[in-house]
Amino acid sequence: MSNQLSTAEALELFSDQDLVGLGMAADAMRRRHHPHNVATYIIDRNINYTNVCTEYCSFCAFYRAKGHKEAYVHPQEVIFSKIQETLDMGGTGVLMQGGLHPDLPIEWYEDLFRAIKKKFTIHLHVLSAPEILNIAQISGISLADTIARLRDAGMDSIPGAGAEILHDEVRHRIARLKCNTEEWLDVHRTAHKLGVRTTATMMWGCGETLAHRVHHLNVLRQLQEETGGFTAFIPWSFQRDNTSLGRFVKEEATSVEFLRTLAVCRLFLDNIVNIQTSWVTQGLKVCQLGLRFGGNDVGSIMMEENVVSQAGANFHASEEDLRRIIRGAGFTPKQRDTLYRTYFLN
Repeated sequence: MSNQLSTAEALELFSDQDLVGLGMAADAMRRRHHPHNVATYIIDRNINYTNVCTEYCSFCAFYRAKGHKEAYVHPQEVIFSKIQETLDMGGTGVLMQGGLHPDLPIEWYEDLFRAIKKKFTIHLHVLSAPEILNIAQISGISLADTIARLRDAGMDSIPGAGAEILHDEVRHRIARLKCNTEEWLDVHRTAHKLGVRTTATMMWGCGETLAHRVHHLNVLRQLQEETGGFTAFIPWSFQRDNTSLGRFVKEEATSVEFLRTLAVCRLFLDNIVNIQTSWVTQGLKVCQLGLRFGGNDVGSIMMEENVVSQAGANFHASEEDLRRIIRGAGFTPKQRDTLYRTYFLN
């Protein structure tokens, strides 16, 4: 598209002092994609099936080494109980992720997903690019075969976690054992080719430069042009408490930085339909403002969340909280499912 923002223009916008004007431009782009004055949310739950991880990312306070007294792998019965509670709350899906466990082969995941699908009618938005690469390596099979087998066992879509900043200079500094940029992109590219939709994310404010953020957005836009497989983009700010990286990142992102970043993301990622404004790291009021800075979705009530909360985020939201801030921003609230479908919901 000839009218797409260039990377140079995006970099300029990150430094633009006209915050209101930037928000108005992003709001106009949001209306192009969502002309009906509706903002959405989802009822789902984050289930962390294990906290055992071999990557030791400097921004994470959640992981535990294998053999640690606090390490766990949830049995199926515990996961079933969490799913039933989600359904009882009107939920339509679960987001299920864990650490990179060194001993769980693909058969463990296939058995779990098949058991869930046999027992429940629910959307499984599960794993992450690093987890899928880890499963492929442990199991000795190709990436494509890994994704196809997980899909056939019940995996409905893949979250965008593990992206952080998609620039290897940053990745080497904050998560040097985790997959590199091209490996992350290849998981999503392969999933899209196999008919599995995914989301994309950006964890910013971890010491990267503005040029690193623009590079991240650019590789996502290029992949979306190639495959069209991303349903949504979710940016959030790094939470520094209780993390080793937090010692080197002296200040957390401000509300103004969040709104500016959200607006630039909406303007640059013109080929991704849905942009989420997050309350998890910034709180409900800033999340509400984000609906006028390009966001069209406020995410989940998040019945359970363990990773970001252990890094210091402590905001909470009920379904009525989310409906209230949507109405307060001048939109009609609509519950959606994981694939952003609202036609069969309220």
